Amino acid sequence: MRTWFPYPLLSIALLLIWLLLNQSVAPGTFVMGTILATGLGWVTLKLSPVRSHPRRILLTLRFGFAVALDIIRSNLAVIAVILRGRRRPPSSGFLTVDLDIDDENALALLACILTATPGTAWLEYDRRRKSLLFHVLDMENERVWIDTVKRYEAALKEIFG
Repeated sequence: MRTWFPYPLLSIALLLIWLLLNQSVAPGTFVMGTILATGLGWVTLKLSPVRSHPRRILLTLRFGFAVALDIIRSNLAVIAVILRGRRRPPSSGFLTVDLDIDDENALALLACILTATPGTAWLEYDRRRKSLLFHVLDMENERVWIDTVKRYEAALKEIFG
């Protein structure tokens, strides 16, 4: 069974996402989703992803809640930037932050969080220098953004540590 579905949870999740995106459980949609989910599981197997074992499930839940609140705050901040329009244009800019995360999956999760947060975008990670370059739409206080990334880093280090 492991040869057909090397990552069964990933395949099931991909199938469910496929069905939700198509808003149908018709036989053709189900078969196509199963083929894609299985095929992408095999592709993932060929990539040889690094296995991590997240620890401290309660901390993970608190971290997820904190990130969700930060995303809501960021949505409201982006709305304010849009509504104030030309009266006060946003002061966007680039920030570089030195990171101390070694786990590849923790880095990937940090990239997802920063990219999913409105008003920010993960641009580049330099593995040799361990520095992250990201863009901020409205950078009123640079220190706040650096502290936020450092807070995420500390929590991810503890979760994946």
